[in-house]
Amino acid sequence: MNQDSTARIVAGLTTWIAAAPPGARVPSTRTISAQYGASPVTVQKAMRRLGALGLVESRPGVGTFVRAVRSIRPADHGWQASALGAPPNRTSALSSTQRAVSPDAIGLHSGYPAVELLPERLIRQALARAARTDAAVTRAPAAGLPDLQAWFAAELAAAAPAGVTSATARDTLVIAGSQSGLSSIFRAVVGPGRPLLIESPTYWGAMLAAEQAGVVLVPVASGSQGPDPDDVERAFAESGARAFYAQPNFANPTGGQWPQATSQAVLETVRRHGAFLIEDDWAHDLGIDADSQPIAPFDDDGHVIYLRSLTKSVSPALRVAALVARGPARERILGDRAAESMYVSGLLQAAALDVVTQPGWRTHLRAVREQLRARRDLLLAAVEEHAPQAFIGGRPRGGLNLWARLPEGTDVARVVRDCESRGVIVAPGTEWFPAEPSGPFVRLNYASADPSRFTEAAGILGGVLGES
Repeated sequence: MNQDSTARIVAGLTTWIAAAPPGARVPSTRTISAQYGASPVTVQKAMRRLGALGLVESRPGVGTFVRAVRSIRPADHGWQASALGAPPNRTSALSSTQRAVSPDAIGLHSGYPAVELLPERLIRQALARAARTDAAVTRAPAAGLPDLQAWFAAELAAAAPAGVTSATARDTLVIAGSQSGLSSIFRAVVGPGRPLLIESPTYWGAMLAAEQAGVVLVPVASGSQGPDPDDVERAFAESGARAFYAQPNFANPTGGQWPQATSQAVLETVRRHGAFLIEDDWAHDLGIDADSQPIAPFDDDGHVIYLRSLTKSVSPALRVAALVARGPARERILGDRAAESMYVSGLLQAAALDVVTQPGWRTHLRAVREQLRARRDLLLAAVEEHAPQAFIGGRPRGGLNLWARLPEGTDVARVVRDCESRGVIVAPGTEWFPAEPSGPFVRLNYASADPSRFTEAAGILGGVLGES
């Protein structure tokens, strides 16, 4: 009843306001109460609603008045062109993988696993426990919580061969996701105007971070077996680069894993040129048919700068990762991190440490491995049967994605648009190339969408390709 009275008053006064001049005094609460047979409280609710609609304004001690309506005109941002100047690069700041889509769509574009593949119970319990500690109200050290530094260092040291000096907790910096680490490395270690070797194709976010830092990208062709070590040697010699960004394990987007011989050959090349290998171990916890085999444990003199993120395996809400570097490179990177973000939330660090040190963490990783295997194989079989035009060169041994090559001459942008119009979202492969694409590709994520709809999605993709 009260709600009905409020609505009646709002409707009646809206009509009255439409005919009243701007600045006209609105009838008093007593007058409106009598007119509508409503209580003063109901009248006040109606006035607050009119105020929220921008129709009236209250002047304390004076009364309520019809708001003067400003003429509406389109905003003019043209002045910013001169103030900002030309952009430093032409790369879009938002990848197709970051797009929000309709809940009804089949999203094969995302870069993240579905919630059911995350340790949800462990995360919620860890956050609750962390909120009750001093981490919730104190500043964390710039390099990270010592216990979390030690955990990351121990994880890497466990893979170190005998006789190699393993990384220590002091070598480890806790960062807010590996993306922020890449930005700092490119600024502090490579520098603007300097060349950086980079696999092609490779992670689009690394290219974006490098270009934002003013780094000059030097592509090195790479595939399911990684780059040819001779190509890496030649690229170092011809470019004068002093760093190589690479994903030796379960690369995004190809899913490729370097053979041990390639890892050792590239490391020797890096040493010979007095350079750095920036090793992005983003999918360390996402092995399916193999475990991640980092190169960093085989380096005992600071040539490898190592990144490992928990964003994909623990939770995207816990933007916690680690960067391992030695010598002056570590100090430069730490200085850059401190200047940009001061420190990573101690609350998030404490929660992440809680999760990965729980007995259930290893159990969760074993279960996720089997779930990823089932999803990968289901999507692969669906594509092979219903979209045979999309060629997938190899079964990825880990990670989250299938890398599909489309028939020569295919208009990838049109395929992406047509798939989306039919309810399937795929990521165009052009985003993963630092230079011209070597062919028409799309990336298909098997970890984010509902696997029961993979056959439907592959049928739509096959239908679109059949119309090309």
